[in-house]
Amino acid sequence: MRLTTLCYIEKDNKYLMLHRVKKQNDFNKDKWIGVGGKFEQDETPEECLLREVFEETGLTLHSYRLRGIITFISDIYETEYMYLYTADRFSGTLKDCDEGVLEWVDKSRIPSLTLWEGDTLFLKLMDEYDGFFSMKLRYVGNSLTEHSVIKY
Repeated sequence: MRLTTLCYIEKDNKYLMLHRVKKQNDFNKDKWIGVGGKFEQDETPEECLLREVFEETGLTLHSYRLRGIITFISDIYETEYMYLYTADRFSGTLKDCDEGVLEWVDKSRIPSLTLWEGDTLFLKLMDEYDGFFSMKLRYVGNSLTEHSVIKY
């Protein structure tokens, strides 16, 4: 089982997105995602979030919110539990990321990007629902075969 965080940093009706085009053997290759990554030993979700965002972007978050927990189940990859965040206050200077290209993307343009099917679902839910949620996404290969949501 893998524990991760993912954050969508907001500014001027845009999300900071990472186009995963640099890393070799990347199961997110060519996809657009938020920023984040795997927990290190003994980290809390918040510690992982802050460390990963800083490592990938050079930004320090000052205001962030846990939006949901996403459970990814796959016939290829290990089960992943992802803590999904949004952030709206930060400081620092955006730097180059060794995993891909960072870009501020207008929220209206996001559905036209190359995304995982499940990401499309939780991004839409975050836009329409302000509360906390839990989402289960089951993939066979790279195809989404099942999804469910519980809103709190």
